[in-house]
Amino acid sequence: MLHSLHFNPFRVLCRPVRERPIKRQKAFFSGKQKEHTLKTQLIADQKTLKIICLAHGKGKTHDFRLLKTSGVKFGELLKVIADKGYQGIAKIHQLSETPIKKKKGNKLTKEEKQYNRQLNRLRIVVEHINRRLKIFKILSYPYRNRGRRFGLRANLIAGIYNYELDN
Repeated sequence: MLHSLHFNPFRVLCRPVRERPIKRQKAFFSGKQKEHTLKTQLIADQKTLKIICLAHGKGKTHDFRLLKTSGVKFGELLKVIADKGYQGIAKIHQLSETPIKKKKGNKLTKEEKQYNRQLNRLRIVVEHINRRLKIFKILSYPYRNRGRRFGLRANLIAGIYNYELDN
């Protein structure tokens, strides 16, 4: 099974290149990537830059559904900053912010663009963490190991990353 990786805020997408058996193939197909994928959701602390949690799912799973099914619970006083894939998180967690999406046929106002820009400046921390994770060749080159073991390997790499931060 071959996977290549694309990193996004609060999630990591891995894309398998080899076809899967037809019976299981449909669950892994991502309409956005137009390929068979696995998803990994990354939750990190903005101040310490440590990875708090990773959650894994099939490529067809929406980002917000992956968050719901992962069982991650945020503290009431914890501020959550997410990307546009997590629209609706405010219903679950009061102190959460996501960028404003433009309405169909309308443009964003200058204030909304300013808000999105300020929010993206805070979210860039996760992109920097993703860059540091891609230093590990298993995440930057096609993943050729068993798909079932990808979650274990991603968790081990996250642990190594956190260990490097401490030392």
